[in-house]
Amino acid sequence: MTTTWQSWALFATTVVAVCAVVFVISWIASAIVRRTARRYEWGKILIERARWPFRTVLTVTGVWIAFALAFPEHEWLAAVNHAFLIALIAAGAWLACQVFLFLADLAVRRSDIGTADNRVARRTRTQLQVLRRLVVAIIVILAIGVILFTFEAVRALGATVLASAGVASIVAGLAAQSVLANVFAGVQIAFSEAIRLDDVVVVDGQWGRIREITLTYVVVMTWDQRTLVLPCTHFTTQPFENWTKYGSELIGSVELDLDWRVSTDAMRTELHRILEGTDLWDGRTSVLQVTDATGGLIRVRVLASARDSAATWDLRCLMREQLVEWLRRNDASALPVQRVLVGAPSEQQSSDLPVDGRVATEPSWEGA
Repeated sequence: MTTTWQSWALFATTVVAVCAVVFVISWIASAIVRRTARRYEWGKILIERARWPFRTVLTVTGVWIAFALAFPEHEWLAAVNHAFLIALIAAGAWLACQVFLFLADLAVRRSDIGTADNRVARRTRTQLQVLRRLVVAIIVILAIGVILFTFEAVRALGATVLASAGVASIVAGLAAQSVLANVFAGVQIAFSEAIRLDDVVVVDGQWGRIREITLTYVVVMTWDQRTLVLPCTHFTTQPFENWTKYGSELIGSVELDLDWRVSTDAMRTELHRILEGTDLWDGRTSVLQVTDATGGLIRVRVLASARDSAATWDLRCLMREQLVEWLRRNDASALPVQRVLVGAPSEQQSSDLPVDGRVATEPSWEGA
């Protein structure tokens, strides 16, 4: 009994000493990092990420040492050592994950996607988003594997599994074919730059922006705030449009079917006035062309450039609205009309028509 009380007293003393040492080491490390944080922003991020995992690792190690010193020859020391080993592995994995996430946070903060030309920043953020999930998953799987192999029964089972690794790998591959395909597709998307975060895409006829890329699925936020969740394999096996792969600038088009009497020169002047009066136009492209002239109408196509897809859409709507309003107020004869001749033309009218079919004189239109 005396020995037991002495052992517990030694254990309590050791634990208090360990807690004091942990507190001192943690305080010194925090003081150093906080001093660094006054000059560099990364110090504050490191404190937020690694403070508690670091303290946990120190505490588990210290209490384990206290048990080993206080009860060196007890029969249950082996079980206690095993428990502390598992706790230390878990705490170490937690600390490793947080250190990696700290490094990822530094890279993310340096990649600002709020600027106009953010292609490189979006590429970096996309790769980091997929990479951080992959690395954390690998660390957790490795920690679980190491913990399992601390058990004797699992070690024996592991030897048996390794002996039949060929068959097991084939069965696992067939069973998890779709899951593994999505995982590999997610990694491929991240590093092939087919899509990036905040890219503007058209998928299955839906216009939207890439909001999230994981190892298994991609989240697309449509223009009307609906959420499309698509497997990663969709973007590696199906065609889609990426409007911002090489830059955010776009050219928008507006097409108007008008009468032949429209004055295209006056329309160009009005288009120039519209574009000069709006910040949506980036000044690169401004074109008005007649692209078709069939069926009694001409087709006028207007092209103008903008800095991104949202501005391009607004600019197209603005040009369409103001050109239609201008035509209605200033050139009503250019509005599309449909000419219908009711009844057969008289002989005199037929003789007035030249050989090439053009009307030489103003015909008289007869109603039924």
